[in-house]
Amino acid sequence: MQCPPIVGVMLLGALLTATATTQDNAAKKAAKLAEPWLANASWIMDLDEAKTESAQSGKPIFAYFTRSYSP
Repeated sequence: MQCPPIVGVMLLGALLTATATTQDNAAKKAAKLAEPWLANASWIMDLDEAKTESAQSGKPIFAYFTRSYSP
């Protein structure tokens, strides 16, 4: 069965929007990671590594979660 032309245009538009959104999100993530308060700290980005460090040092894990964009 063949799609009507309008459905093809809608699907193409959705694909282009998703691609642009993914690129925008990647740029926003890179900008956030480059901010001085985050870039100048010695953050551990791996949970297992953080657990090991916490067990060795006796310090608790401080976890920071953020989402400044919406897909």
